[in-house]
Amino acid sequence: MYIDIHTHKTQISLGKGIRSLYSGYEEVAKTGHYSIGIHPWYIDGFHWRNQWNSLVEWSGNEQVLAIGECGLDAVCDTPFSLQEEVFAEQIDLAEKLQKPLVIHCVRAWEETLILLEKQTLTIPIIFHGFNKKLPLAERLTGKGYYLSFGKWLQNPISSNVIKAIPRSQILLETDDADITIDSVYDGAAASMGIDINSLSLQIQKNCAAVFGSKLVGI
Repeated sequence: MYIDIHTHKTQISLGKGIRSLYSGYEEVAKTGHYSIGIHPWYIDGFHWRNQWNSLVEWSGNEQVLAIGECGLDAVCDTPFSLQEEVFAEQIDLAEKLQKPLVIHCVRAWEETLILLEKQTLTIPIIFHGFNKKLPLAERLTGKGYYLSFGKWLQNPISSNVIKAIPRSQILLETDDADITIDSVYDGAAASMGIDINSLSLQIQKNCAAVFGSKLVGI
Protein backbone atom coordinates (compact mmCIF):
# COMPACT_ATOMS: atom_id res chain seq x y z
CA MET A 1 0.00 0.00 0.00
CA TYR A 2 1.25 3.48 -0.94
CA ILE A 3 0.23 6.34 1.36
CA ASP A 4 0.82 9.96 0.31
CA ILE A 5 0.32 12.04 3.45
CA HIS A 6 0.53 15.43 1.74
CA THR A 7 -0.41 16.23 -1.84
CA HIS A 8 -1.93 19.12 -3.75
CA LYS A 9 -2.96 16.95 -6.66
CA THR A 10 -6.68 16.87 -7.36
CA GLN A 11 -6.68 13.08 -7.79
CA ILE A 12 -5.07 10.35 -5.70
CA SER A 13 -4.01 8.07 -8.55
CA LEU A 14 -2.17 5.40 -6.57
CA GLY A 15 -2.80 4.05 -3.08
CA LYS A 16 -4.25 6.38 -0.47
CA GLY A 17 -3.54 10.01 0.25
CA ILE A 18 -4.40 13.22 2.04
CA ARG A 19 -5.18 16.21 -0.13
CA SER A 20 -4.03 19.53 1.30
CA LEU A 21 -6.35 22.50 0.73
CA TYR A 22 -5.51 26.20 1.19
CA SER A 23 -9.06 27.31 0.39
CA GLY A 24 -12.31 25.88 -0.88
CA TYR A 25 -12.64 23.87 2.28
CA GLU A 26 -16.20 22.87 1.42
CA GLU A 27 -14.61 20.25 -0.83
CA VAL A 28 -14.12 18.10 2.27
CA ALA A 29 -17.80 17.24 2.05
CA LYS A 30 -16.80 14.93 -0.82
CA THR A 31 -15.25 11.52 -0.36
CA GLY A 32 -11.55 11.29 0.41
CA HIS A 33 -9.18 12.49 3.09
CA TYR A 34 -8.01 16.06 3.57
CA SER A 35 -5.87 18.42 5.56
CA ILE A 36 -6.96 22.05 5.63
CA GLY A 37 -5.16 25.12 6.87
CA ILE A 38 -4.11 28.70 6.25
CA HIS A 39 -0.75 28.62 4.48
CA PRO A 40 1.58 31.52 5.38
CA TRP A 41 1.84 32.47 1.70
CA TYR A 42 -1.90 32.98 1.40
CA ILE A 43 -2.85 34.83 4.56
CA ASP A 44 -5.14 37.71 3.68
CA GLY A 45 -3.89 40.48 5.92
CA PHE A 46 -7.18 42.36 5.88
CA HIS A 47 -9.62 39.48 5.97
CA TRP A 48 -7.77 36.60 7.56
CA ARG A 49 -10.48 36.25 10.19
CA ASN A 50 -12.82 35.28 7.36
CA GLN A 51 -10.32 32.63 6.36
CA TRP A 52 -10.16 31.55 9.98
CA ASN A 53 -13.92 31.29 10.33
CA SER A 54 -14.10 29.10 7.24
CA LEU A 55 -11.29 26.90 8.56
CA VAL A 56 -13.04 26.45 11.89
CA GLU A 57 -16.34 25.69 10.17
CA TRP A 58 -14.91 22.80 8.15
CA SER A 59 -12.08 21.54 10.34
CA GLY A 60 -14.30 19.29 12.44
CA ASN A 61 -15.46 17.33 9.37
CA GLU A 62 -14.58 13.64 9.72
CA GLN A 63 -12.89 13.69 6.30
CA VAL A 64 -10.37 16.25 7.63
CA LEU A 65 -7.55 14.20 9.11
CA ALA A 66 -5.13 17.05 9.86
CA ILE A 67 -4.79 20.81 10.21
CA GLY A 68 -2.35 22.44 7.82
CA GLU A 69 -0.31 23.00 6.07
CA CYS A 70 0.40 26.03 8.18
CA GLY A 71 3.48 27.56 9.72
CA LEU A 72 6.13 30.20 9.21
CA ASP A 73 8.06 31.32 6.12
CA ALA A 74 10.72 33.98 6.56
CA VAL A 75 11.13 34.58 2.83
CA CYS A 76 7.52 35.20 1.79
CA ASP A 77 5.80 38.59 1.64
CA THR A 78 3.31 38.03 4.47
CA PRO A 79 4.31 40.07 7.57
CA PHE A 80 6.05 37.71 9.96
CA SER A 81 4.14 38.86 13.02
CA LEU A 82 0.87 38.08 11.22
CA GLN A 83 2.19 34.64 10.26
CA GLU A 84 2.98 33.96 13.91
CA GLU A 85 -0.51 35.01 15.01
CA VAL A 86 -2.27 32.85 12.44
CA PHE A 87 0.02 29.88 13.06
CA ALA A 88 -0.52 30.07 16.83
CA GLU A 89 -4.29 30.00 16.29
CA GLN A 90 -3.97 26.88 14.14
CA ILE A 91 -1.78 25.13 16.71
CA ASP A 92 -4.53 25.75 19.27
CA LEU A 93 -7.24 24.56 16.88
CA ALA A 94 -5.41 21.32 16.08
CA GLU A 95 -4.94 20.58 19.77
CA LYS A 96 -8.59 21.29 20.56
CA LEU A 97 -9.71 19.01 17.73
CA GLN A 98 -7.05 16.42 18.54
CA LYS A 99 -5.92 16.33 14.92
CA PRO A 100 -2.32 16.21 13.65
CA LEU A 101 -0.64 19.45 12.61
CA VAL A 102 1.16 19.66 9.23
CA ILE A 103 3.83 22.36 9.25
CA HIS A 104 5.42 24.42 6.51
CA CYS A 105 8.67 25.94 7.76
CA VAL A 106 11.16 28.02 5.78
CA ARG A 107 14.09 29.66 7.58
CA ALA A 108 12.07 30.05 10.77
CA TRP A 109 12.90 26.95 12.77
CA GLU A 110 13.56 28.61 16.12
CA GLU A 111 10.42 30.71 15.93
CA THR A 112 8.37 27.68 14.94
CA LEU A 113 9.69 25.60 17.83
CA ILE A 114 9.03 28.41 20.29
CA LEU A 115 5.38 28.57 19.27
CA LEU A 116 5.01 24.80 19.45
CA GLU A 117 6.55 24.71 22.90
CA LYS A 118 4.38 27.45 24.38
CA GLN A 119 1.82 24.83 25.36
CA THR A 120 1.82 21.13 26.09
CA LEU A 121 0.72 19.49 22.86
CA THR A 122 -0.62 15.96 22.72
CA ILE A 123 -1.12 15.80 18.95
CA PRO A 124 1.30 14.51 16.31
CA ILE A 125 3.42 17.23 14.71
CA ILE A 126 4.56 16.73 11.10
CA PHE A 127 7.18 18.81 9.29
CA HIS A 128 6.36 18.26 5.65
CA GLY A 129 8.78 18.45 2.73
CA PHE A 130 11.78 18.05 5.02
CA ASN A 131 15.09 18.77 3.28
CA LYS A 132 17.45 19.91 6.02
CA LYS A 133 20.57 18.36 7.52
CA LEU A 134 20.81 15.63 10.13
CA PRO A 135 21.38 17.78 13.26
CA LEU A 136 18.03 19.54 12.78
CA ALA A 137 16.33 16.25 11.90
CA GLU A 138 17.66 14.68 15.09
CA ARG A 139 16.53 17.69 17.11
CA LEU A 140 12.99 17.46 15.73
CA THR A 141 12.64 13.70 16.02
CA GLY A 142 14.08 13.95 19.52
CA LYS A 143 11.02 16.00 20.40
CA GLY A 144 8.77 13.28 19.01
CA TYR A 145 7.94 15.11 15.78
CA TYR A 146 7.48 13.39 12.42
CA LEU A 147 9.37 14.26 9.22
CA SER A 148 7.76 13.83 5.81
CA PHE A 149 9.99 13.35 2.77
CA GLY A 150 9.28 13.77 -0.92
CA LYS A 151 11.13 15.11 -3.96
CA TRP A 152 14.19 16.07 -1.93
CA LEU A 153 15.11 12.41 -1.46
CA GLN A 154 16.97 12.84 -4.75
CA ASN A 155 19.35 15.04 -2.76
CA PRO A 156 22.18 13.20 -0.92
CA ILE A 157 21.54 15.25 2.24
CA SER A 158 17.92 14.06 2.55
CA SER A 159 18.92 10.55 1.53
CA ASN A 160 21.40 10.43 4.40
CA VAL A 161 18.89 11.89 6.86
CA ILE A 162 16.09 9.41 6.17
CA LYS A 163 18.33 6.44 6.86
CA ALA A 164 19.64 7.93 10.12
CA ILE A 165 16.45 8.94 11.94
CA PRO A 166 13.95 6.59 13.66
CA ARG A 167 11.87 4.74 11.08
CA SER A 168 8.82 5.18 13.28
CA GLN A 169 8.90 8.95 12.63
CA ILE A 170 9.09 8.90 8.82
CA LEU A 171 6.25 9.78 6.43
CA LEU A 172 6.21 10.20 2.64
CA GLU A 173 4.55 12.70 0.30
CA THR A 174 4.39 14.17 -3.19
CA ASP A 175 3.39 17.74 -2.21
CA ASP A 176 3.04 19.78 -5.43
CA ALA A 177 5.94 18.13 -7.26
CA ASP A 178 5.62 16.36 -10.60
CA ILE A 179 6.40 12.99 -9.05
CA THR A 180 4.42 9.88 -8.15
CA ILE A 181 4.19 8.40 -4.68
CA ASP A 182 5.62 5.07 -5.84
CA SER A 183 8.76 6.88 -7.01
CA VAL A 184 9.05 8.49 -3.57
CA TYR A 185 8.76 5.05 -1.95
CA ASP A 186 11.44 3.72 -4.32
CA GLY A 187 13.79 6.54 -3.36
CA ALA A 188 13.11 6.14 0.35
CA ALA A 189 13.61 2.37 0.27
CA ALA A 190 16.89 2.74 -1.62
CA SER A 191 18.14 5.41 0.80
CA MET A 192 17.17 3.34 3.84
CA GLY A 193 18.50 0.09 2.43
CA ILE A 194 15.24 -1.83 2.86
CA ASP A 195 12.76 -3.45 0.49
CA ILE A 196 9.52 -1.79 -0.60
CA ASN A 197 7.31 -4.19 1.37
CA SER A 198 9.15 -3.47 4.63
CA LEU A 199 8.94 0.26 3.97
CA SER A 200 5.24 0.04 3.12
CA LEU A 201 4.47 -1.78 6.37
CA GLN A 202 6.45 0.79 8.36
CA ILE A 203 4.68 3.74 6.75
CA GLN A 204 1.31 2.08 7.38
CA LYS A 205 2.19 1.74 11.08
CA ASN A 206 3.36 5.35 11.21
CA CYS A 207 0.22 6.62 9.49
CA ALA A 208 -1.99 4.62 11.83
CA ALA A 209 -0.18 6.21 14.79
CA VAL A 210 -0.60 9.71 13.36
CA PHE A 211 -3.93 9.68 11.53
CA GLY A 212 -5.75 6.69 13.01
CA SER A 213 -7.44 3.84 11.20
CA LYS A 214 -9.38 5.83 8.58
CA LEU A 215 -6.45 6.39 6.26
CA VAL A 216 -4.83 3.00 6.70
CA GLY A 217 -8.04 0.97 6.66
CA ILE A 218 -7.46 -1.11 9.76
